[in-house]
Amino acid sequence: MMKKFLLIVCGSFVGVILALTFFVFATIMFSLAIAGMDSKQSSAAVSEHTVLHLDLSGELTERSTTTSASMQDLALGNMPEKTVGLNVLISALHEASTNDDIEGLFIESNGLSGAPASFFELRKALSEFKSSGKFIYAYANSGYSQGDYYLASVADSMFVNPIGAVELRGLASAIPYFKQLLENVGVEMQVLRVGTFKSAVEPYMLDSISPANRLQTEHYLGQIWGVMRDSIAASRGIEPVALDSIVDNIVATREVDELIAAHLIDASCYRKDFDKKLKSRLGLDEDDDINMVEPSDIALPQEESAGGDHIAVLYAVGEIDDSDEALNDNGIHGEKMVSVINDLTEDDNVKGLVLRVNSPGGSAFASEQIWKAIEDFKAKGKPVAVSMGDYAASGGYYISCGAGRIFAEPTTITGSIGIFGVIPCVQNLSENKLGVKFSVVKTNANSEMGLLTKRLTGVQREALQRMINNGYELFTSRCAQGRGVSQDSIKVNAEGRVWDGITAHKIGLVDELGGVDSAVKWVAEQAKMGDDYDTQNYPAIETDWRMMLNEIMASSAEARLQREMGMFWDYHVMLREALNRDHVLCLMYDRVEL
Repeated sequence: MMKKFLLIVCGSFVGVILALTFFVFATIMFSLAIAGMDSKQSSAAVSEHTVLHLDLSGELTERSTTTSASMQDLALGNMPEKTVGLNVLISALHEASTNDDIEGLFIESNGLSGAPASFFELRKALSEFKSSGKFIYAYANSGYSQGDYYLASVADSMFVNPIGAVELRGLASAIPYFKQLLENVGVEMQVLRVGTFKSAVEPYMLDSISPANRLQTEHYLGQIWGVMRDSIAASRGIEPVALDSIVDNIVATREVDELIAAHLIDASCYRKDFDKKLKSRLGLDEDDDINMVEPSDIALPQEESAGGDHIAVLYAVGEIDDSDEALNDNGIHGEKMVSVINDLTEDDNVKGLVLRVNSPGGSAFASEQIWKAIEDFKAKGKPVAVSMGDYAASGGYYISCGAGRIFAEPTTITGSIGIFGVIPCVQNLSENKLGVKFSVVKTNANSEMGLLTKRLTGVQREALQRMINNGYELFTSRCAQGRGVSQDSIKVNAEGRVWDGITAHKIGLVDELGGVDSAVKWVAEQAKMGDDYDTQNYPAIETDWRMMLNEIMASSAEARLQREMGMFWDYHVMLREALNRDHVLCLMYDRVEL
């Protein structure tokens, strides 16, 4: 028996050592792969007649990150793919506009996805590049998606494959409603909220959209489409009304000749012929190669340490929760975010802060803690500005409202100053459909409060609604304090209503229309840093060791260890469960995609 025990223990020990050895090996390979990739990118040559190539594909993100790769890929030296963020694209366009060897820009349409504010900021950078006097050519092989076309319409000349298409359809919102489904299965969603326009809970309460939600959705969709339509119309020399008429006639089904006649594109050609046109524009012979560089080849370093005095650009991206998980693009983790802000507060080299917010909201508790951390930063005499991205709504506005200056794009979605809570009740499902009844024994009047199998009593619902009301009062008071206005004036534009950036600016929820650069310049002015200042992005982009460790545990080598050492597998399962705990937020929002 003792011998068997020792064999199991030794086997487990060997398994752990093997896993750790493989983990260290994979880490080294990962580091070498990244180093190799960075070396490759930095070696890109910019010479005479160079063209910057903008590939409109994938998803437009706030920051560049390295996607995960399997352990096997890393061990074999296969480099992980990189996604290029908005910050890198804008930096590259700025650099290209001042580099005499870069003569123009080639926009290639491959279906970039993203939200309106990010597209607006990128299009603005494209327009600035064009104003430097350099050419922009755009080409679509299968066709232009609506988002691609919005960006590419800046170009001097737009080309499409002879059997390609242009997709322009306007904006729409399709919201699912679950009330009937929930009733059918016997689940009741007990909703508590403040704000007539706080529509995230409507799918649980109603069978179709409410008049209030229809009003606000029509307004912000109309405003956002108006910005897009007018920009396209101005670039293509079409009247906005005429463009709307074209869009209403289902552009995607039109032949290329019709697209040319409507001035939506300039010409059609196959890709090989487009390359000839591009060479001709560059003054190259047909046999010459086109020297193309990618945005990541020429963008200024985005994540390096500034060293001395600098302005911190802190990215707050995703839903807000109460955890202390590592900060990344998957969410705003309250405890970790507060810790980062506190560190910036005490760092004498940090002279000011730009909070880049791209969030639909989340935890009210975490939002309050982040708000307080920003107040402490300001108390040190350091200026704070907020740059709103695609969304800065609900909790996203909560963490923004204390800033000295709030910037947003015209197509940003913001506001939604309101609070809600949803408590499901499965009593009908349990008792009448499954035949499971619960008997409750309790010591106090409301000891059973919170049980999903019991409906809230009138007293309990009243108490919870009072808590929601108090939260709304605190939220609106924070907004009033930050905006320097009365709480009543905030409430006029609150009620959970969502606003576009243009309207938010008009009603005082936003100070100025602009992007990150505008916010950074304002902070630099307030901090008296002059025109020569450095910025540094926070938080540092971290390697997802949890994902890598999970991949190690799921590898074929681990499977062999599992078969040979059962106890080690038990430890592995417990570790994976500990690493994969999810934090669920009660949050829904209407994401606008182009």
